[in-house]
Amino acid sequence: MNMAQSSHRWWDREVGYEVYIRSFVDGNGDGIGDFPGLTEKLDYLAWLGVGIVWITPFYPSPMCDFGYDVADYTGVDPLFGTLDDFDACIAEAHRLGLRMLIDLVPNHSSDQHPWFQASRADPDSPMRGYYHWRDPALGGGPPNNWISHFGGPAWTYDEATEQYYLHLFLPEQPDLNWSNPKLVREFDDVLAFWLDRDVDGFRVDVAHGLVKNMLMPDNPQRFPITPDMSPRQAFGCYDHRYDLDQAGTTAIYRRWRAVAERYDALLLGEVYLRDNNPNQVSRYVANQDGLHRAFYFAPMHTPWDPVAMWSTFRDALDAAPRDLSWAISSHDDPRAPTRLGGGELGQSRSLAYCVLLFALPGLPFLYQGDELGLEDVDVPLDRCLDPVAIRNQNPADGRDACRTPMPWSPGPAGGFTDGAETWLPVDRADAHTVSAQQDDPGSVLYKYQELLAVRHELGDLHAGELEWMTDRAAAVIGFRRGDCVCALNVAEVATDFQLPSGKWRLAFSSQRPAGAVAEAAISLDAPEGVLLVRVPDTA
Repeated sequence: MNMAQSSHRWWDREVGYEVYIRSFVDGNGDGIGDFPGLTEKLDYLAWLGVGIVWITPFYPSPMCDFGYDVADYTGVDPLFGTLDDFDACIAEAHRLGLRMLIDLVPNHSSDQHPWFQASRADPDSPMRGYYHWRDPALGGGPPNNWISHFGGPAWTYDEATEQYYLHLFLPEQPDLNWSNPKLVREFDDVLAFWLDRDVDGFRVDVAHGLVKNMLMPDNPQRFPITPDMSPRQAFGCYDHRYDLDQAGTTAIYRRWRAVAERYDALLLGEVYLRDNNPNQVSRYVANQDGLHRAFYFAPMHTPWDPVAMWSTFRDALDAAPRDLSWAISSHDDPRAPTRLGGGELGQSRSLAYCVLLFALPGLPFLYQGDELGLEDVDVPLDRCLDPVAIRNQNPADGRDACRTPMPWSPGPAGGFTDGAETWLPVDRADAHTVSAQQDDPGSVLYKYQELLAVRHELGDLHAGELEWMTDRAAAVIGFRRGDCVCALNVAEVATDFQLPSGKWRLAFSSQRPAGAVAEAAISLDAPEGVLLVRVPDTA
């Protein structure tokens, strides 16, 4: 049967891994990660047990937003290598049995992209319609009250043409106009270019933001903005009724789905909506004709609280039973151990949380370093580089702390580079490096490797229907999928969890060795996540 028409796809049993390429490993000594370095370490990812590697943007770019400001959608920035280096990386990944996703950034380009350069230089250029240009409001000023994710108005005035252009992120990241059919066709060619180079799919940046209401009315303001607010807080003061999640967005993905199916490629969307409303997120995957999977970001913001966590997952799976993608950390948010208490407590909670996420229907992802239990690094303000931190009076949304280089081995540069400096400080203890943890069978790293192996082996975690075993009043979140049971103790003390009838073997625990058999109930440490498998009845 053609895989494109099968109900079982190659990503259904896999765990993904996000590589923030600037910080993964440096192959040429300049202090910035690159494709030769990534290629060298792909065997580590295969050893860990992940099946999908998502690479953040590597395209030619002025690097105002570290690659998310794309100046050429079909090239490789010299910082990261060449197209030949890219091809070699893909070939090595496939040799090791890994699938590769690349980050596609279709909401905006760089202001240095030739499209925008032509658009800005001549109002009569065909490229003018590739972006959103508007006259000033009556009486002057921006055309409406839309604001940027990164602080300040979402409009910048161009004196030469006496119009404003729209940018929901930096002024150097003008938003593309997806109502323009010519632009739509441009991206058909972009997808085909990379799919013909054997990539296995795309992670779509700002997947909910491409289409705008072309009348561009003001967004309703929910709360007043105060000077002490961070950009993220200020953005949340508006109901983004007209600039995000617009009608017509999913039609783009239906078009791309037709392209992706010819290559058996995965479309994974970043659908990062206010309040993480699962019903809104589900629209991008529900009809099975657009995105294959959509990241659901609530787990990265839900507190360590049984009621909040139970509601988060129950609501999400009611809206999209099989088509979400889960993560506990990313390059845009604080690392899970920092967020969940710090130190050993934060590490223990993060691993236990992953047990739950990896047992749910959907596609889970690790962010590089999650498997080492890494916390955020306290980057001094004079070393911060993220524009969200350095361009605003309140740097609270700055993302440098979660983007520091991956620590591979002891030493000042953490084995990340042979050069004298790293683009951000490493600042990790020797015990947090890959080599130290690979030498320690009791390390956090080995626990994650074990979890990935068990998840892959337990067939019912991929095929069994989910049956909740606890409710929002319980301290343990538990569910059953066929002959597998998953339970997570979110309480502050050890708690008993009632098991279905029969005998159940402990297939994985975040806190103890596997293998024990339990009947009726199992006592769970605080915190602890477990996977149990039913022991067949014997004659």
